[in-house]
Amino acid sequence: MSSRSRRRWRALGVLAVCTGLVAGGSWAAWRFIDTSEVLVRERCTAIVGTDSFDLSPEQAANAALISAVSMERGLPARAASIGIATAIQESKLRNIDYGDDAGPDSRGLFQQRPSQGWGSEEQVMDPVYAANRFFHELEQLAPDFQDLDVTVAAQIVQRSAYPDAYADHEPEARAYASALTGHSPAALNCVLKAPDESGDPAAMLEALQAQWPSTQSSAQAPLSRAASAEGGRTVAIPATGQRGWALVQWVVANADQFGVTAASFGGQRWIRADHGWATATGADGAVTITFAG
Repeated sequence: MSSRSRRRWRALGVLAVCTGLVAGGSWAAWRFIDTSEVLVRERCTAIVGTDSFDLSPEQAANAALISAVSMERGLPARAASIGIATAIQESKLRNIDYGDDAGPDSRGLFQQRPSQGWGSEEQVMDPVYAANRFFHELEQLAPDFQDLDVTVAAQIVQRSAYPDAYADHEPEARAYASALTGHSPAALNCVLKAPDESGDPAAMLEALQAQWPSTQSSAQAPLSRAASAEGGRTVAIPATGQRGWALVQWVVANADQFGVTAASFGGQRWIRADHGWATATGADGAVTITFAG
């Protein structure tokens, strides 16, 4: 073999090694990104037909609270739509502790003002109190709210300086209300990273007791007998029909804060690691929740 041929083969060998190193580095980088979930954008999405609307997990949890309170009061899904649209406009569905120039003492999800008789600052900063107070006013001031536009009903309660702004949020509010009141099964999905720590069934029960007090009595016994499953703890809460779908999607909306890894009902299961819903087997008489171990 000539010296020129030997140099050519050595160059090809070096090129092959470099190519292998680059490929290996790329694979390692991809595996790091995949396992570390660096590219996961945490969000919750409600889908109605071909339309979808994203909220942060915090916002979705507050939308779920508003829907739960409306259902506990025996109100139709229309009330939840009005409440969610109002909170999106007033606070972007966040429980904020400040107001604006028009209402410097405004607080909470609905920016209710203590100076205008909505309650103490501590009360309006309690989202459950705030939601109940909003719906109380809606029932009193606009008893025909089902026949009113969302923006009209919201304005009757809120007396806002921007009365037409609520209408901008009606489509997304309607999508979340439809899912969170159980009218649209498996219509709410949350894409979340893996939990950083063990789930907290006790904290979930406390929130359940506050937001769904009529469910708490049936949930207490199953929760106290939480069984190990799939590396975590599984809880079954009795529920059927529309209420079951409302409850399981409330769980999905709150999965981030309680460390939930899976929730199932009605032949569907939300799986955190898979970032979505899948067909599942099991009885329809309970919402089954798995927490990180």
